[in-house]
Amino acid sequence: MNRPNPQWLVNIFNKAVKVGDTVEYWEVIGMGEPERFVTEGEAEVLGGHTAVVWLKGKRGCVALNHCKPITEASERGA
Repeated sequence: MNRPNPQWLVNIFNKAVKVGDTVEYWEVIGMGEPERFVTEGEAEVLGGHTAVVWLKGKRGCVALNHCKPITEASERGA
């Protein structure tokens, strides 16, 4: 299975999410309810292989595939 280019994922995420925006974060993808966190910086590629972002209140960075931007549609429950 081919993994998406991490820089491509970073570019897409940074277009949709600005520093200070709120995202939903899942510790384990597909399990339980997400928590909400505020981004502390732009997404970046860590170690040349993983797209990550820093979230206020989380220690260390988190992989982008564990995050989902909060949109008006998601706020309405759509």
